[in-house]
Amino acid sequence: MQTMTHIETTTETVPLVVDLDGTLLRTDSLWESLVLLAKDRWYAVFLLPLWLFQGKASFKWRLAQVVDLSVANLPYNESFLAFLKKERERSRCMILATAANEKIAQSIAAHLGLFDQVLASDRNLNLSGNNKLAKIQSLLGGQAFDYAGNEEADLIIWSCARRALLVNPTSSALSGASRLARVENVFTDKTYGLIPYLRVLRLYQWPKNLLVFLPLLTAHLMTEWNPIWQAMLAFVSWSLCASAVYVLNDLWDLPSDREHPKKRTRPFAAGGIPLSHGVCLIPILLLLSFSLSLLLPQRFLVVLGIYFIMTTAYSFSIKKIVLLDVTTIAGLYTLRVIGGAEAISVTPTFWLLAFSMFLFLHLALVKRYADLIVLQAYGKLGAEGRDYKVIDLPTLLSLGGSAGYLSVLVLALYVNSSDIQTLYQHPKAIWLLCPLLLYWNSRMWMKSARGEMHHDPLIYALRDKASWIVAACGFAILTIAI
Repeated sequence: MQTMTHIETTTETVPLVVDLDGTLLRTDSLWESLVLLAKDRWYAVFLLPLWLFQGKASFKWRLAQVVDLSVANLPYNESFLAFLKKERERSRCMILATAANEKIAQSIAAHLGLFDQVLASDRNLNLSGNNKLAKIQSLLGGQAFDYAGNEEADLIIWSCARRALLVNPTSSALSGASRLARVENVFTDKTYGLIPYLRVLRLYQWPKNLLVFLPLLTAHLMTEWNPIWQAMLAFVSWSLCASAVYVLNDLWDLPSDREHPKKRTRPFAAGGIPLSHGVCLIPILLLLSFSLSLLLPQRFLVVLGIYFIMTTAYSFSIKKIVLLDVTTIAGLYTLRVIGGAEAISVTPTFWLLAFSMFLFLHLALVKRYADLIVLQAYGKLGAEGRDYKVIDLPTLLSLGGSAGYLSVLVLALYVNSSDIQTLYQHPKAIWLLCPLLLYWNSRMWMKSARGEMHHDPLIYALRDKASWIVAACGFAILTIAI
């Protein structure tokens, strides 16, 4: 427990008391600890109800004992932190007062080096509301103080403060603080509304799930309404399931994302969305996804379930295993094709599945290669949370290029097979797809080597004019062949 010492102040240097969660941090240290616990010691999650039954203070204390939160990479409110540093240069007395456990609070205070005193929850006392106010007043001996907070729970402290500083405040905190104290400053650097939530759902990734329409195209059912409707339902169901996994993946990858030069801006990593909202989003999205899948043939539900299990396993462990990760990614893309086939009750051909596996293995390797190129530009030797090093770049180039060209070989063999004769009036026209695909595959590697590739190759292709031209030419060739 923090030792209490009387702090001498003058009217020119009124102490500034600073809240932690949501104020100094753009996140909540309790939820950060819970997510880390689920990741590193998942079996301990079953003990949480027992810990909570013993009281909030004991719950936070026990959680802090088993979790080592990396405070250096937590998302801090940068504009407010810059203000605190200036106040520190003026030798202003500053106190960190938080309901978080003292272990976490002391670690953050030591990391920042800004605070004279730390008031925090211990094993027996949860330092929030009246308890926090009493501790502040006891420490200062009735002297005036200013208080920086962000939520409605801080109103009781603002009512006794000389001035209020608000950091990304809730609407109730803003209106309440204005009534209770003189508001000195309001720091706002957080994006509110739907935008962060749409980002975390990764709607820009949904076009990947258009692969469920590929069996509809290859089976020549694009003019029949019922298969089209079934494919549309499959697309929405698959996309909602994928979004649930993206949310789970972002929560799971918080430490590594905060180390990454680009991924650190993701909503959870940057503190743009409360982690608690992410935990609630996952079951909601899954419920919607699997409810829609019940409107389709049962085999589609089975394939969707396999996809969810595989992609969850990928997020938890497979992505850390070199080469197995890219093979799994290729398999997940191919599952989309299989799911689309099951949704409209057709059987995907050997040729389609073989082509898909090689093509998507090629794209998965492009993704890893592009990530390493970015990390190399930032002077890093490898990817955090991935078993890939910059020295692997030539190997990835060789493997990925081979996979891409093998997909073209499968296409060429398909054109020369007897299977194509019954589907197309002019099957030889399909040969023209081979040089198109050779060009596109090679171009993807050229762009990756130059550091111009998006971390997701399919997203890059959707924004790339040359890729759209290749797609248009491919569609024209298929139209001629039919």
